[in-house]
Formats: sequence, C-alpha cells, structure tokens
Amino acid sequence: MNPATARVEAALPAAAMSTVNLAEVLSRLKRDGHDLAEAMQRLDRLSIEWIDFDRSQAEIVAALLPATRPAGLSLGDRACLALAMSRGATALTTDRAWGRLGLDVQVEVLR
Repeated sequence: MNPATARVEAALPAAAMSTVNLAEVLSRLKRDGHDLAEAMQRLDRLSIEWIDFDRSQAEIVAALLPATRPAGLSLGDRACLALAMSRGATALTTDRAWGRLGLDVQVEVLR
C-alpha cells in the first residue's frame, strides 16, 4: 500500500465530506459505468460523515475564488476547502497546488 492510501485509510474514521464532493465522486463512477446504488453502499461502509452543502459554505466557496482561480481549483475543490475551514479540519488532497495557496486552512498534500 502506498503512503497516500495508508494516510487516507487512517483518516477515514473521522472523515467528513461535502455532498458537493459526493456528487463529484458519484458522477465519476456513473461515467465509468458503475452502479450508483452499489457505489453508495460501498461508500456508506466507510462511515464518512456527509455534510450538506449550505449557505455558509457557499459564501466561503465564493470568497475563495480569487485566491484559487490562478491554481485552477474547481467548485468541488473549493467546497472541500470550505468544509475544512468551517470545521477547523485538515483537507487531504493529491493536488500540490493546494499546498501553495497560503489560505487560512490546514492542507495535507498526499504526494
């Protein structure tokens, strides 16, 4: 097992994820031909806390746009960062650009 996979597995018991990011994951799985009901069953076994995207997070996502646009972050990327910011949590990513943003959020780059 590679170190990034091990780190994600270690984080899963306390993991929280925005429903925006859940939509991204499910969309990718559907695109690749996976059954969504089966995918949700597998995701549910991971005990991730699914956090509904709300107005407060939407405001944070919008406020992050100027700082993240040059690095090419998507709405989903900013939703992940907004959730981490609102919870005082660490955002895990494999995107090295996140670590160079200088935002008021802890980011752990897994590569």
